[in-house]
Amino acid sequence: MHIEKHAIDYMTGISLHTPADIGTLIRARRRELGVSQARLAELVGVSRLWINQFERGKPGAGLGLVLRTLATLGIELSEFEPNPNDGIPPVIAPDINAIIENARIVVRK
Repeated sequence: MHIEKHAIDYMTGISLHTPADIGTLIRARRRELGVSQARLAELVGVSRLWINQFERGKPGAGLGLVLRTLATLGIELSEFEPNPNDGIPPVIAPDINAIIENARIVVRK
């Protein structure tokens, strides 16, 4: 089965913040294509149960499997500027190098 890459017009500008958001996106695209959970599982190389749980937002899915599922359905993720009016604070990544260095200093003392 070959699925063309697809820009999901009705999802444009939607922020994905939780596993449930990604699961909803996957379910919507799968249904749009008329693909069963069993067939998608076969294409991705996982069980139907994994697809079912993933679509319901169960956390803990491996990133590689999530990306493979998105690619199988022809979904591309892209970065966009967050909307300052959506009430969601920007993600500020911790400085891992500073954390490691501070841990080393504490251990040396």
